[in-house]
Amino acid sequence: MSYEPSIDVSTLVTLEDVMDTYHLGPNGGLMYCMEFLEKNIDWLFEQIGRFKGHYFIFDCPGQVELYTHHNSVKNITEKLVKFGLHLCAINVVDSHYCSDPGKFVSALLMSLTTMLNMGLPHVNVLSKTDLTERYGKLMFHPSYYTDVLDLEYLLDALNDDPFATKRGTKLNKAMVELIEGYSLVSFLPLCVNNIQLLGKVRAAVDTANGYIFGSGEERSVSALLSSAVGANFAGDRDFGFGE
Repeated sequence: MSYEPSIDVSTLVTLEDVMDTYHLGPNGGLMYCMEFLEKNIDWLFEQIGRFKGHYFIFDCPGQVELYTHHNSVKNITEKLVKFGLHLCAINVVDSHYCSDPGKFVSALLMSLTTMLNMGLPHVNVLSKTDLTERYGKLMFHPSYYTDVLDLEYLLDALNDDPFATKRGTKLNKAMVELIEGYSLVSFLPLCVNNIQLLGKVRAAVDTANGYIFGSGEERSVSALLSSAVGANFAGDRDFGFGE
């Protein structure tokens, strides 16, 4: 890792050891590791207890099955909430998916499934927005992808795909209707070189996990409401998308 964590789960279990011992691939090995951590949750509680009054960032593996249908991470977060932590899930999606309608729909479905499965306050982030158009020109304005606007336009692009069949057209429509039916998914843009975007993501996370309402924080009603709904004036919106 490029940094030294205050709590390192590899002192409890390592993916390499699991893969070697049980002859598992990386995905199966990660599932085993999470199940092992869940069974040894007292170890994690003990580690967290060493840092009173701290703000924790849990850097989790990127394998989506850990969050979409495997239950160990969900069970761990539920136990952490009972332990007294106020959690918010941050789902980071590479923004280059925006340049391909099919990939973007997949990202929307993955994000929605994660939100429903994890059951936590949730912030979805489109990362590397400064590199998005290196993979292809965007069909729509960046706000279309961050606010997940009328997906009928995206459906038209999917159905124009020469590989789409009649059955595929029906499936595309069903997926779009499912995403719009829940009306839960939206994204915040993020570029690590853009301080303004970093600040907006931090504010959204602090609001979602309740940190912004803690003692010593600014308690301006207008500031709290603006942060809670992500309010922006149209002329002041910085998406960070660029070639």
